[in-house]
Amino acid sequence: MELTLQYTFLETDDHEAALAFYRDTLGLEVRQDVAMEDARWLTVGPKAQPELGIVLASVGVGRPPQDAETLKALLAKGSLSGLVFQTDDVDALFEKVAASGAEVLQEPMDQPYGVRDCAFRDPSGNMVRFNQKTKG
Repeated sequence: MELTLQYTFLETDDHEAALAFYRDTLGLEVRQDVAMEDARWLTVGPKAQPELGIVLASVGVGRPPQDAETLKALLAKGSLSGLVFQTDDVDALFEKVAASGAEVLQEPMDQPYGVRDCAFRDPSGNMVRFNQKTKG
C-alpha cells in the first residue's frame, strides 16, 4: 500500500491577505476557491506538485464554539503549526518574501542538519519556513 499526501490545512483569518501571500508573493497556484455558508474553501499549491493542496481554512469553522475561540487565540499568537517549503535559492526567496512585508522570524542561516533556511509568519500568523539543501 502506498500513501501520498493530498491536502494539508492551515487556519487563516483573512483569505484575501492569504491569497496575496501564497499566490502573489510565493507564486502558488490557486486550485479551488469556493465560498460556502460560513467559510471559504481556498486551496493553493506549488506548480511542481499538482497533487498537493494547501487548504487555507477559515479559522475555527466546523468546530465547537469554544474550540474555535481557542484556535483563533492560538493563531493570533502564532502558536499553530505551519509549512516548510524547499527551494534552490533560499537567500533570493528570503529577499522576495521580506520585500512583501511579511514578518521575518529568522533570516537565512546554515543549520547543522544540512539545510540553509529562513522563516516568516504568513498574514494570519502561521510559521512558514523555506529551506535549501546544503552540500556536504
